[in-house]
Amino acid sequence: MTSKELLYVEDALGHEKFMKTCSCQTSKQLSDVALSNYIKQLESTHSGLMNKFLNLF
Repeated sequence: MTSKELLYVEDALGHEKFMKTCSCQTSKQLSDVALSNYIKQLESTHSGLMNKFLNLF
């Protein structure tokens, strides 16, 4: 993997971690159950994407 590709993967990991953290915090604050469940699904999606990026190493 080139250094430029490595920088891209590290940047993408940072974005996915941020989105996972935000969605986790948001789902806990919502009182609407359906919306909270949707945000939890987004958290799961971002967690999966984060794992895919980690597997590139």
